[in-house]
Amino acid sequence: MTHINMYYQTQLPTYLIRKKMFLRYIASVAALNLVWEILQLPLYTLWNESAPVVIAFSVVHCTLGDVLIATISFIAALILLGGKIWPLDRHWRVALMAGAMGFFYTVFSEWNNTVITRTWAYSSLMPTLWGIGLSPLLQWLLIPALAFWRLSKQTAETRV
Repeated sequence: MTHINMYYQTQLPTYLIRKKMFLRYIASVAALNLVWEILQLPLYTLWNESAPVVIAFSVVHCTLGDVLIATISFIAALILLGGKIWPLDRHWRVALMAGAMGFFYTVFSEWNNTVITRTWAYSSLMPTLWGIGLSPLLQWLLIPALAFWRLSKQTAETRV
């Protein structure tokens, strides 16, 4: 009995691990999306048609939007699939669900903003698939996957 009590006393409470991992995920996603948004600027007409202050605002706006999408997707995935001891269990289920939600929202958003409302437009440099830019699709495949992969490494370190 003493051995079991000592084991649980040396482990971080699950809610602290969850909070720590959630904040790490959001920080990673924010940093990676900021870089991605800057790098993909030439793929949008904004790059050639707008003043630097408008471009800077757009980068900040889009990065914050990406963080919001990632946060909502992650919270929804945790609610639907997380279980009580995530991230120690069901890590990849949550990762897949959160990534899929972000990806499918992006498909809708890109279509809505480039075809329906015409809020923004792609430059001739943007490769498209069925009229949707490949760069934002790759963004939502790669960035959540990379952030969750990094989290899985940190979760493994937390268990030790």
